[in-house]
Amino acid sequence: MVTIPRLVIAAPSSGSGKTTVATGLMAAFAGRGLAVSGHKVGPDYIDPGYHTLATGRPGRNLDAYMCGPELIAPLFAHGAQGCDLAVVEGVMGLYDGASGLGELASTAHVAKLLRAPVVLVVDASSQSRSVAALVHGFASWDPEVRIGGVILNKVGSERHETLLREALEESGVPVLGALRRAGQLAVPSRHLGLVPVAERRGDAVDAVAAMAGQVLAGCDLEGLLALARSAPPVTDEVWDAAGAVASAGPGGSSAGPDGAPEALDSASAGVRIAVASGAAFTFSYAEHSELLTAAGAEVVPFDPLRDESLPEGTRGLVIGGGFPEVYGPELSANEPLREAVAELAASGAPLAAECAGLLYLARSLDGLPMCGVLNAEGRMSQRLTLGYRDAVALTDNVLAAAGTRMRGHEFHRTVLEPGAGDEPAWGMHRPERRVEGFVRRGVHASYLHTHWAAVPGTARRFVEKCAGRITSTAPGGTR
Repeated sequence: MVTIPRLVIAAPSSGSGKTTVATGLMAAFAGRGLAVSGHKVGPDYIDPGYHTLATGRPGRNLDAYMCGPELIAPLFAHGAQGCDLAVVEGVMGLYDGASGLGELASTAHVAKLLRAPVVLVVDASSQSRSVAALVHGFASWDPEVRIGGVILNKVGSERHETLLREALEESGVPVLGALRRAGQLAVPSRHLGLVPVAERRGDAVDAVAAMAGQVLAGCDLEGLLALARSAPPVTDEVWDAAGAVASAGPGGSSAGPDGAPEALDSASAGVRIAVASGAAFTFSYAEHSELLTAAGAEVVPFDPLRDESLPEGTRGLVIGGGFPEVYGPELSANEPLREAVAELAASGAPLAAECAGLLYLARSLDGLPMCGVLNAEGRMSQRLTLGYRDAVALTDNVLAAAGTRMRGHEFHRTVLEPGAGDEPAWGMHRPERRVEGFVRRGVHASYLHTHWAAVPGTARRFVEKCAGRITSTAPGGTR
């Protein structure tokens, strides 16, 4: 059984200070010599970058909607292997989950799946005695959620802190920290949240150090560690990329013809897959590269802002999300790489692109030339598209056989004006029915962010396509 000490850092609402406290705790404990694992509830890509900086280990997501509740504990156990402590940053308010689906994918849901104690971060800036009623309500709402402590944030003065602590004495929930309002950090943000670490490396290092300093000055680290160590065993299953890929079966099907896992074909070994990275393409889940590697690929990162050619011997290309709208002029100016991407796509090689990658493959973005792989024009808009999605693959493609069902997430302020000539990638059936994305020869491009751990056949199928082993597959691999 997995017995890693763990804490979930939650709050009554967004903007209460979860990221500061969670990242500060990770850095503070890592500074004490502990091996710390950082996790984020939900689909957010940006906060895990700060967790990585704080811990020196990959920040990982725990999304019960995209991956399913059954994978949360195994994925957690995989990410936290060998660690002395795991800190899980929540999303939104403690009990806020996927819209219209109750507790699913909420911080409370993940805390219950992990059997982890919760530390509630409360913005105390405009209250005193009322804080006790607030904490009592959150602590008593769901008896399966164990709120083991409170960290008071934005405390105005010593007198204010005394009033808050006195009010909470009767709640039965201990105060494990108090952070002063005067010491609040200003971490830069823009239209999709915090500015990613890759775009402000030096400043981000300073910001994480400041978060750690704030936590060290205001939190009871010994009390928090004791609370983390009180968490009971959570699972006897640890997610493993190699096992997940093997169980997927050839072509991304759910298993071999007799229901047993089938070994990987040697033809896939060493297939070189280039993965876009750098400041413009920071959105990716650590498990994606792990799955590609487990399927036999050699994963090679490259930076479209700096590199004028694809890695030598590239057989496939993965371009995740990020901020191409911020780096449009630089991406457009790198004409040699744009031409190389277009040539790779024209050859029929597999290309998988999500959101920012989709825009990069378009003809243009805000009037600036892009790769021209897709018959579409992208532009910024005032409307935020945000939320979980249920989708089904409409045709055989490099990621999925027709009929494969996947869950994903959209998060963008851009729109595409597509032309004719491409097949849609997905048929959306939640929250509304529509088609989305593009399939053209080896290209699969879509706004939909997906987590391949949910359907590991995605990675196996992509590698096999890059190796030229499969050309089509019957519908299968559904969730």
